Amino acid sequence: MGRLGKGASVHLEKMNAEPILAPIETGLLKAELTEDRFLRDTNHSGNKLYIVDGQCAPNVLKEIGRLREIAFRERGGGTGKAADLDAFDLDPAFRYKQLVLWDPEEECIVGGYRFVPCDEVLYDRFGQPVMPSSHLFRFTRHFINNDFQRTIELSRSFIRPEYQSTELGSKSLYALDNLMDGLGGLITLFNGRMEYFFGKMTIYPSFPEKALEMLLYFLRKHFGNWKTDLNNMTGRLVVPKHPISVKFSREWDKLFTGENFHDDYIILKREIRNMGANIPPLVNTYMNLSPTMKSFGAGINDEFGNVIEAGILIKFDEIRPEKLNRHLLLHPSMIISEIKNRFLK
Repeated sequence: MGRLGKGASVHLEKMNAEPILAPIETGLLKAELTEDRFLRDTNHSGNKLYIVDGQCAPNVLKEIGRLREIAFRERGGGTGKAADLDAFDLDPAFRYKQLVLWDPEEECIVGGYRFVPCDEVLYDRFGQPVMPSSHLFRFTRHFINNDFQRTIELSRSFIRPEYQSTELGSKSLYALDNLMDGLGGLITLFNGRMEYFFGKMTIYPSFPEKALEMLLYFLRKHFGNWKTDLNNMTGRLVVPKHPISVKFSREWDKLFTGENFHDDYIILKREIRNMGANIPPLVNTYMNLSPTMKSFGAGINDEFGNVIEAGILIKFDEIRPEKLNRHLLLHPSMIISEIKNRFLK
């Protein structure tokens, strides 16, 4: 484990929260992160990205669950269990995979995503997809019959806390960027079959209330009008089941007077910093990833520490060109074919 050490300090703010699972031995992790599960190298920091599931890499999955719970608890979320693992991780019927960011120098998992191509998901008796997002959002029939089938659902993104500090230098600086390389790898891997990412942007309870109102206003202004009328589904895609109630003050109309996203974004960053906070890193990343990102409103996830989660949809070919070029997996077609053969059997 190098200079990271074996332990991690975790505060147990939740009543009855279980102690965190003990770290999984490094040798067991390395034995499961094999060449046939390797997706790509990152563009910076010398890290590596793998795709695994609980069947081929049960020890990696346990370590992911342990690290997710640590990372989410430190921000005020989490499950309160010894590891953040649920049926979508553990039951092969759900077909979920884990995108794993590995630091070969420190020999540790840095972060990851959970994902599934939505043409593989199961459905309930009401015709709704059975997914982690289904707890918060209702998917319209129009969406399910069309773009949903070409969508990858992303969930449970995390970066281990040590890599969110400045102590590791470039390792910390590029950790989130490395995860975006992973998404670029998924775009390349599923090219021709998938066209969208659907996911949730998490805002933790510690985020100032006024900053939250400002951020949700900003998302509505620049990334979509999310009404709450469940009876009017025409042309809509995703609807929060229990949308968060936010009274948008007229002061936001007077504050955000920029001519475009960039102008208003500068105002947003400044005002939130004046409140002693910052835009959540993943929210910040997604907002700057695509000018046509769709936002579907937000709800409170009562199964995950009452965090606030906003649904988003991003089309691959509408990601900003400079971002797409930065993170795409650019290899000769022969190598890309070999990668596809490993994972898309």
